[in-house]
This record gives sequence, structure tokens and C-alpha cells, in this order.
Amino acid sequence: MMVKPLLGIHHVSALTANAKENFHFYTKILGLRLVKKTVNQDDTSVYHLFYADERGNPGTDLTFFEIPHAGKTYPGTNSITATSLRVRDNKALQYWKNRFNQFHVDHDEISLESGRSTLSFRDAEGQRLILVSDEGNEGVSGGKPWDRSPVSPENGVIGLGPVHLTVSRPERTIKVLTDVMGFREKTGYTKEKDNKLVRVFETGEGGTGAEVHVIEEDKVGRERPGRGSVHHVAFRVEDEEELTKWVELLNTKHLPNSGFVERYYFKSLYFREPNGILFELATDGPGFEGDEDFEHLGEKLALPPYFEQQRQEIEARLIPLNTKE
Repeated sequence: MMVKPLLGIHHVSALTANAKENFHFYTKILGLRLVKKTVNQDDTSVYHLFYADERGNPGTDLTFFEIPHAGKTYPGTNSITATSLRVRDNKALQYWKNRFNQFHVDHDEISLESGRSTLSFRDAEGQRLILVSDEGNEGVSGGKPWDRSPVSPENGVIGLGPVHLTVSRPERTIKVLTDVMGFREKTGYTKEKDNKLVRVFETGEGGTGAEVHVIEEDKVGRERPGRGSVHHVAFRVEDEEELTKWVELLNTKHLPNSGFVERYYFKSLYFREPNGILFELATDGPGFEGDEDFEHLGEKLALPPYFEQQRQEIEARLIPLNTKE
């Protein structure tokens, strides 16, 4: 089965225990736009919040499922251990360091990793995030920050950068990345903080928006996820026709998978790589403007048509969340 190369990272989905505080941090401090306030389609009793660039272009979405009673995360292996967010240049990182100091955001110092300037930080729940400079970057283009963001456009986040996978048996993950998903290996690097070797893989046009960084860790147990952990990473597929080919390919490779899944804002396919990390393949469209116009994205609870008849019941189970502020 011939498939086209994956186009890059589509979105990353993580867990929060508090949608209100989560909304405040990612919109008021990080300056992302909430482009969709909806529900987890597998459990409609909880919110699913999508933060992104001005209109939720593919490759810019950082999403959160709200699990109100989620326990703390116990970091470990066989998990997604960092999500990167792209900024335009090195100068922007100094702006962010100052901003994090102003808002008392836990952060490290600016450092050089894989030839790029980076700034690691954590939200209040311990979500592990990295700002990465796109200065000199070639590859998948970034998005466009929302012009009504509290962060100036020249410093705003323009999309998702490399996703870090920490695994106990890297050869198993790498085999799926390269032999099944078509990633190619680039030059790796050594992390400044703990001296660990990182192997870098890219797809499509490459660059910061199309990389997976694989780190070996066999001295700690499997991560116990909770608030502040990542649920899955999704990779970009051009359209529904191409996604159908990926379903056939995974079946041919005998990789257990969800088959085609309708998510309304995009179409999806889910599977776990051999170390247990959940991967999703998602189409670039149709996008977030099918049920809300551009000017009012994220202001009301949006439900796909197949849940609309349950709106009253769904809204009754959710804690009200004002996203018009």
C-alpha cells in the first residue's frame, strides 16, 4: 500500500484537572487562541479544549481533556515527556524568559539543543513544555498568531515543535517510525541537562514542525499519567482518502488500530507503538470553522452534529466555563 509521507505534527493532546485555570494560562499567559471549546467525544462529560494559532491551522493545536479529579503525574518512561512550541526567533526566547519571570512561571535557562535555542518551562500542573526558536529553520511552515492575543505577534507561538518520546526500548519505537510511518533519521544531540543522547526523526518537509525526538530511559518505571501528562500525539495526513490508505497499511503490517474515526473537525486513526505510546493520524481538514465563524471561535460549547440532540444533557454535566473574556 503506497501512502504519501506524513506532513508533520498535527496536534498534541494532554490532561488537565482544571479547565478554568488551564484556559487562563494558555490564553492569557501563553497567548494562544482557544479555537474550540467542545467535549471529549469518547467521554462527553468532560471538556476538550483546543488552543492554537489564529484559526487552528494543522500543526498548531495543543489540546486538553479536562479530568477534574485527575491525580498527579508520576514521570517515567514509555511516554511523551515534552511538547515543544515554536517561536519565530532567538530574540523571542528572551521575551518569554522575562514574561515567565513576570508571571512566576517555572522555567529553566535558555539553552542550545539540536542546534536551536530552547527554553523549557512548566505550567502549574507540571505540563512539560519547551519553547523552540525557528531562527534558521527550514521545513514545515508555522501558523499565524492571533492579532488579539496578549502576546505581541512577533513573539507569539506559531505552532508545535518537536515532540519528545522517552522509551525503554527505543529500537521498537524507531522501527515503527521509520519502517511504517516513513520518518527518516537526522543527526541526534546530547541533552545539556542530563547528558542523555537524543535521536531525531523527521517526516515530510522536515524542520521543527515535523520532528520526533526519541530518548532512551530504562532505569525508571513506566510513567503514571495524570494532570500535567500528555495523552497522545497526532501526525498530519492530507485528506480522508489518504487516511483510508493508512488504515489499510496498518492492517497489512498487523498493527492493531482504531480504523477510521470521525471527529468532525478532522478524521482520525489511532494506534499504539510497541512501547505503548498512543499515536493518531489526523486529516488537515475540514477545520474549526464549520460550526463557528472565525471571529467567534471557542466562545460557546461546540458539539459535532451527532451530539447536538444530547446538548442539554451534556451541558448539565459540565462545569460552566466562560471563554468570552
